Parts: sequence; C-alpha cells; structure tokens
Amino acid sequence: MNPILIIAIIIISILLLFFLATYVCYVLVFKTTKKQKVYEEFSLPDGKIYLEYKDQMLNFMKEARTIPFEEFEIKSYDGLTLRGKYYEYQKNAPIEIMFHGYRGNSERDLAGGIQRCFSLKRSALVVDQRGHGNSDGFNIYFGAKEKFDVVTWAEFAYQKFGKDVPLLITGISMGASTVLLASELQLPPSVKGVIADCGYSSAKEIIKKIIKQIHLPTFVFYPLIAFGAKFYGKFNLKDANVTRALKNSKIPVKFIHGTTDDFVPYTMSEINFNACSSDKSILLVEGAGHGLSYLVNPEKYLEEVKFFND
Repeated sequence: MNPILIIAIIIISILLLFFLATYVCYVLVFKTTKKQKVYEEFSLPDGKIYLEYKDQMLNFMKEARTIPFEEFEIKSYDGLTLRGKYYEYQKNAPIEIMFHGYRGNSERDLAGGIQRCFSLKRSALVVDQRGHGNSDGFNIYFGAKEKFDVVTWAEFAYQKFGKDVPLLITGISMGASTVLLASELQLPPSVKGVIADCGYSSAKEIIKKIIKQIHLPTFVFYPLIAFGAKFYGKFNLKDANVTRALKNSKIPVKFIHGTTDDFVPYTMSEINFNACSSDKSILLVEGAGHGLSYLVNPEKYLEEVKFFND
C-alpha cells in the first residue's frame, strides 16, 4: 500500500477517534435529556449522605405543592423559554430569585428554600435553569450562559413587582456559582445581594476535581471536555470562572458551605470569598454535606442570611 495513503488513513482514524471522544465527553458532561413538563413523582438527589434527610426533603416538596404559586415564563437572551414559579409571602415583600444545581430542578433543590424564605418574611421566585425542569434547552453551561439568565430574571422581577421591592439572587451548587458569576454583570438596582450555597470556584476546577475523583487522568480528559464544550456546545468553559468574576462583584455576597462536602469542597467557597471585591461574609456549617447546610443547621443558616432584611 502507498505509504502516503497509509499515513492519511492513520491521521483520519486519529481525528475520527478524537472527535468521537470529545463528543462522548460533551454528551456525558453537558447534555440533558428531554424532561417531563409536569413533575409526577418526587425526585431526590442520589447519594448516601441524603438518606438521613430524605423524609424532611420529601416533606418540603409535598408542602411546597400545597402553597399557592404563580407561573411565569421569560425569554432568554438567546431565545429559550425559561420557566419559574412565584410564591408570595406578602405583597411588596423582598423576593429571593432562586437557582438550582447541576442536573437538578427547582422542586428538588429549592423546595425547602420556599419555606426558608417565608420564615424570613420573603417571597420566593424559584426557576428551572435552561436545560432543566420545565425550561427549554438541552445543554448545561456551568454558568457561562446561565449567568445572563440570572440578569434576565432579575430584570423581569424588577419590572413585574416594582422597583422598590428588594431582590436577592440565591443559588445552590451550580446555581450558587451561576449567581456569583452574575454578580459582576449589570443587575437592576433593586438587587441587594447574593446568597451562594456550596458553589464551585470555576467550571474548570470542579470538572477536573470530578475527573480525579473517578480516577481518570485530567491531562487527557479535561482537554477533551473543554474542546467538546467549544466545538459542540459553542461556549468556552473559561467564561464560567467564578473567582475571576468575583474580583468585579458589585453587590454584597453571603457564602455558605458545608465542611464535609465531598462533591464541591468547601475550600472553593473560601477561594471565592477571598477573591470577592464587594461586601462579603462566609458561613461554614460543620458536618454538612453537599447542599445540606440548611438541613443540618437551620437556625444558624437563617441567622446568617436574615441580615439582607436590614
């Protein structure tokens, strides 16, 4: 066989394997599946750490379904329909706009947040992030695009509920990192602060951490994932650098993290806290796993976040 043809076949085979590998990585990390438009069953996060709190989480979700709400739809900057539910404590009360985590949904991740808001005399606008729950989309961007959705929801609330109604942007896990990324953007003047519960420092660092956790080489797989994001997802993971964004943060931030979080290490919140240029404080909840700080120590949690009412 012609040596040039052999070389060409080898090069083409390598390229095909590369693009196949990057596509598989892209699907596994960034793609979501078609979602039910109505949650018929209660869903709980996977993992042994949640078993102790299963009944309490189920009660939060069941109770949330009994609370009157109003459904809203908005259009994202790139044309997706995003959906959320508004639970009013009372007219003109401060509103928390709440964002859930990676592959979660507003009911699973934020049901307890509604009750928490009510206990603080706040209303809650809980939203399904793009690609999740009842919102449109089939991609997850780790905050790189979702941060602009935070601005759109805040602008919607600013116009809908009145310019004198205080707004807070709140998130858990990926939702926390998303609202932190948005803290450097141009938000409505009624946005008074951020509550960020167990957010990561950057998409790059959390993805590399998970690769290591499943005992794969980061120097091989992270470049494949990053290329897949660019080539198939049309976005850059560098745009989800929370620590960098916080150097330009314009509003006060409350960081919260459990000290036994083995998914997003609490040290990532410490890194974010140190980078933040605006007014800031941090609560580390002893013994709390990922997303469990409120369930582990609700009294301390409420005490730490109620200062936004002042």
